Amino acid sequence: MIKQVEFSLKPYARGYHIITQEVVEQLPGLPRMGLLHLFIKHTSAGLAVNENADPSVLKDFEAIFNHLVPENLPFLEHTIEGPDDMPAHIKAAMIGSSVTIPITNGQLNLGIWQGIYLCEFRNQARSRTLVATIYD
Repeated sequence: MIKQVEFSLKPYARGYHIITQEVVEQLPGLPRMGLLHLFIKHTSAGLAVNENADPSVLKDFEAIFNHLVPENLPFLEHTIEGPDDMPAHIKAAMIGSSVTIPITNGQLNLGIWQGIYLCEFRNQARSRTLVATIYD
């Protein structure tokens, strides 16, 4: 059986944010065993699973990705939406637009130090839409 729900997250500032609880609150009842596939319907934000305990990890992700893909590169052509837009597209392609998480005993089977990240790459906060597909 497959269930699907689409929902919007509250706007988040640029950076990396643990959204595990917000996602779980939007999901219909989880099966005893299955898979959750989460997809973000945007090209300037991404989803990842990573460290959920130390907030410095979130800051370091932001610092590293800004170092790898800085704004205001002189050779970029897609600049009409601002200096953060094209770098946001590149960062989103690097991180990815979906994650798949196992469901065990009716709960997301994340590791003890894992959480779901919203990776927001734009300077202006905006609501982001996710599609959750549950396979059981």
